[in-house]
Amino acid sequence: MRNRSPRLAAAAGIVLACFALTACAPSDSGSATGTLIVYTNSNSDGRGEWITAQAAEAGIDIEIVGLGGADLANRIVAEKNNPVGDVVFGLNDMYFETLRAEEAISDYTPAWSDSVDASDSSDGAYWPLVEQAIVMVYDTNSISAADVPADVTDLWADDSFTGRYEVNTALGQATPQLVLAGLLARYEDENGDLGVSDEGWDAVAAYFEHGSPATEGTDLYSRLTRDEVDYGTIASSGIVSRDGEYGTSTGIIVPSDGVPYVTEQIAVVNGTSKQAAAEEFIDWFGGADVQGAFAQEFSAYPVNDDAKSQALPEVTAMIDALPKQEIDWAFTREHIGQWVEKAELEYVQ
Repeated sequence: MRNRSPRLAAAAGIVLACFALTACAPSDSGSATGTLIVYTNSNSDGRGEWITAQAAEAGIDIEIVGLGGADLANRIVAEKNNPVGDVVFGLNDMYFETLRAEEAISDYTPAWSDSVDASDSSDGAYWPLVEQAIVMVYDTNSISAADVPADVTDLWADDSFTGRYEVNTALGQATPQLVLAGLLARYEDENGDLGVSDEGWDAVAAYFEHGSPATEGTDLYSRLTRDEVDYGTIASSGIVSRDGEYGTSTGIIVPSDGVPYVTEQIAVVNGTSKQAAAEEFIDWFGGADVQGAFAQEFSAYPVNDDAKSQALPEVTAMIDALPKQEIDWAFTREHIGQWVEKAELEYVQ
């Protein structure tokens, strides 16, 4: 991959201003002992609390600091000369490639390295934890199979779906960026604006124009059950728990070219004063026992071969059934910041 850092669209000025204030940094930053600062964009739905509690039982004292994907990557890069965090996990390999290019993470080979695909380890800079698909879902209790569009593009091409699908406009977060990348992957054009054909940008414009913006603090499935929308995008790991909570039966629109997949990774923050503790946490968290328990608790699909058998059967079946969309991640990483900026300036309502 190209070691070229993209301009990740985020409120970087606000973040940098925060760094200037010592109150923004956790109290134990810079100390070789004390609480381990763990950065992640994967702390929602009780994940952060569960990991903190499980780590405490294992004798590891951590503090979870959560941010959206692009914002978190920007923060780590901004802090690289005076790191605050010790470990980062949850970001996908697109973001981790940026962190590696910026020398914001350091190599470490975990104790469980032989249990994951070596091709996913990026020469030891970061290591894979879980894999999930980014999918357009609906409730089969409310929408009949005959009414489901054949392709996600029909949602914004057919006026009958206007306002009936949710669009997440928080483009500083990883999932909305992956949706954008998956949409534009069909329209790569080296002669087009930012490497995308006019048809591609027309599709982005229509996607945002005809969708219903997500409501901050309101779960997609809450909107589905209140008949506010019929369709919306979610990471596959969130489906099982929401079906249980909301009484839904999730269906998935499967495009002919597949769905975007993301592999969440983990790494040591370069320059941490708690190197030994950071390595201990990675060895613990990525191991088969913890990854298996995490998979059962949060419907995740672990990449650790020794933990896969502990994944929920319905999750394994879903991952096996969903084709993977071919996305040029090097090309995407090079352009994603510019794509986000263009979308925010020109298309987001």
